Amino acid sequence: MCRKVNTAPGFLAVPPRARKPRRAGLTHVLDKGLPVAETARLLEVCGSYVDVWKFGWGTAYLDPGLADKLVVLRQHGVLGCTGGTLLEVAWHQGVADRMLDWAAELGFPAVEVSSGVAPIGAADKRALIETAAARFVVLAEIGSKDPAAEVSPDAWAAAAAADRAAGATWVVTEGRESGTVGLFSADGTVRTDVAAAVVDAVGVECAVFEAPRKEQQAWLIRRFGPDVNLGNIPPAEVLGVEALRLGLRADTFGLVPVPR
Repeated sequence: MCRKVNTAPGFLAVPPRARKPRRAGLTHVLDKGLPVAETARLLEVCGSYVDVWKFGWGTAYLDPGLADKLVVLRQHGVLGCTGGTLLEVAWHQGVADRMLDWAAELGFPAVEVSSGVAPIGAADKRALIETAAARFVVLAEIGSKDPAAEVSPDAWAAAAAADRAAGATWVVTEGRESGTVGLFSADGTVRTDVAAAVVDAVGVECAVFEAPRKEQQAWLIRRFGPDVNLGNIPPAEVLGVEALRLGLRADTFGLVPVPR
């Protein structure tokens, strides 16, 4: 049996948070190869704050504890998700269908569909989303991993809307684990016009912002509220992100007005 997460003491005024399973206010974790035992211990502490667990890049293809880890995630109500790069590699090699069959057989509830590395055209990407959405929850990533790629608010908004129309549950904005591409400039600052355009196109509840840095997370929470969806969170920082959402850190202090 999994141990229940302790509830907060309740003496502070904090923003309300929806309970899992939730559509908004997601914390989307980037797993770079955490062992099963460490995953289980982490989720015993913060499982109620984790919604999506992405097996980064192609690590799911290599992880000997993958099946056991997916069981642990299910026990805590966390959606296990393949990394988008894995499907891009499979598409490039002409075996995307085999990769999706493999994910279904293992019991993955979610997959990421992206075109950040492989030359997947818009029509092919939408076809992949439609195919995957018949069996999985789909997170569709928009944007390129190339730091030299042009970033246009209008283009990102159009891509987000098209991916949603193709069947994606959430649209993920590219930011990588570094937080220096896509939604972010080279110094890590948020491209505010791009973030606003994506939200205008699909709604804040359908956008997942990859935001690995604390200052990025804090900006997004202050701009879109505590229930903004945050992605590429390191597993060890889940509690810290929840504290940001609730105004329990200096970066979001004063999020809840105190009655006088």
